[in-house]
Amino acid sequence: MREQLARDFERFGRELPHDFADYVREAYRVDLTARYLGHVIPHPIGKGSGQLSLNLEQLETDRAAGVAFVVLKTAIAEDAAGGRAMGAWAIHETRMRVDRRRAASGREGWTVTWKGRGWDRPFDEYLALVRAAADLTRSGELVAVPSIKYHLPRLGEAFRKPEYQYTTERLAEAWGSDPLPTEKDFSPTLAGDSLAEERDQILRWLREVPEQVRGASHHRVRLALKLMNARFDDAFQLQMLRASVGADTLVVFNRLWDPAAGVAYGGHDLSDRNLRVLEAARQANLQLPPLSGTGNICSGRHIVDYARLGCESVQLHTFFQLPLSEYPATQGSRPQRALHALVFDPKDGLIAGMLDLEASGDLERMGGELRFLDLPGSADVLPQRHEEHEESAS
Repeated sequence: MREQLARDFERFGRELPHDFADYVREAYRVDLTARYLGHVIPHPIGKGSGQLSLNLEQLETDRAAGVAFVVLKTAIAEDAAGGRAMGAWAIHETRMRVDRRRAASGREGWTVTWKGRGWDRPFDEYLALVRAAADLTRSGELVAVPSIKYHLPRLGEAFRKPEYQYTTERLAEAWGSDPLPTEKDFSPTLAGDSLAEERDQILRWLREVPEQVRGASHHRVRLALKLMNARFDDAFQLQMLRASVGADTLVVFNRLWDPAAGVAYGGHDLSDRNLRVLEAARQANLQLPPLSGTGNICSGRHIVDYARLGCESVQLHTFFQLPLSEYPATQGSRPQRALHALVFDPKDGLIAGMLDLEASGDLERMGGELRFLDLPGSADVLPQRHEEHEESAS
């Protein structure tokens, strides 16, 4: 299998098959089936909300590449008159800068910087994108779901129900008869805002937003909360998890906030903290909704690390936009090249990571297959950071 993986890595660097998950199951007896927000998906790798998911052309590129799911750019909730309590987040900025960032541990990773925030075009244009996303989802080729920034009140302030009602109803109508899947985005820029200075205020949001969203529509809603890294300690991140049990899925966790530079950032500091908090949640035996991991996922071994701590899928953003010279593949779109590295790299890829766990006795075949969704039950201690692999991957 190791020799075959090396051969596949070389040949798929020229052309990655769209149905690579089927190939992996047949060739390696490795089942990559994963889950995101109630959807069964062929493998765990999706694209997080941002500048890479704001038009149909990008969705078609992801579909052709074989990305499992995509979260659309975050729209700002509004009422019937167009009023938006969170309108300050509708900032237009399309230019992104990809940079190296050295972590506190000394390891170098990647981060993407841009100062835009949410969707800044008319809401009707977003609804048109949601209709296209629903069609793609029903086709079975790509799960694509909207992301919304709803009103977040201060302590003692009421939720703006007209914004929740109008936005959720319009989204549900655009989606069609199926239950509406959507993410509520607690963005990293929110962590840097004065709104997020009160711990009790944040915990109130996490407890009450799911009820507000579900109560805003006659349609059934499946809600994911994309949790931020607050400007407090790890213990507060655990409090945030405890407060978020009303969600259908938790996306853990958004980027870190740099108050000096006024921007969010990623890199190994982000994944180190995220995995540390998830390990603490595991040790505390927190009963949580299904998890989707995010944060500095730049190799298949990072996917394994997040999965072993409970994540049924992962969301990437930065790794989908590295300079082309950073991908081992020589042909294909950036999503194709990213998937090739994440899955087939014979040293750092997802298949290699699962085969290593089999060799160490930490993952067993069921019915002759290794299954990605068995990974959450395979870790009793904090996973190795694989520093020697991360250096080569970054």
